[in-house]
Amino acid sequence: MDQKTRVYIYAFLSRIFSEQIDKQLLNDLRGDDALLKTIGEEAFSYIQSKDEDTLLEELNIEYHSLFVMNNHPIESSVQDVKNEILVGLQNPVMQFYFQHGYEVNMDTSNLYVPDHLGMELGFMQNLILQDEKQAQLQFYKAHLLSWVPQFLIALKEMSANPFYRDICDFCIDFMLEDFSDLSFEAERQVDL
Repeated sequence: MDQKTRVYIYAFLSRIFSEQIDKQLLNDLRGDDALLKTIGEEAFSYIQSKDEDTLLEELNIEYHSLFVMNNHPIESSVQDVKNEILVGLQNPVMQFYFQHGYEVNMDTSNLYVPDHLGMELGFMQNLILQDEKQAQLQFYKAHLLSWVPQFLIALKEMSANPFYRDICDFCIDFMLEDFSDLSFEAERQVDL
């Protein structure tokens, strides 16, 4: 997969998990059959079969149910048995960001924590733009793969919405394929 496509997908997924779908994003989705079909056939049928107001309401309700009321897509919350959210430099993700020159101003973010799924996916986008393949592999191993697939599998089971069920599968498949491609490329570089 080329770098431009990877950057686009990470930006898209970061946006999907960061806030509810608004009118502009919904219209962008509705206008891109190829993207919707790539996400999943159920998502495609669902998005194309309802009017805008109904979709916005249903997607808003599902987003808040999945990501605000019942779960938090936050690494430290998911992995900590006490469900504690780590902030500041005590958070290992924030340390990883600083080690790789990624400055996060939490005061300007609506996510409020450095290890929110949307923030972590945005960081991967940045690593791709900086062409830091070794850091991408390290971040996958130390962070993304340690919690995101399991979290999304559980989230999919909780979701009654075809779009969010398909987006969970899409994100897992994309991340595993991306990690596999990066690993293969790194192994090839060692062999040369």
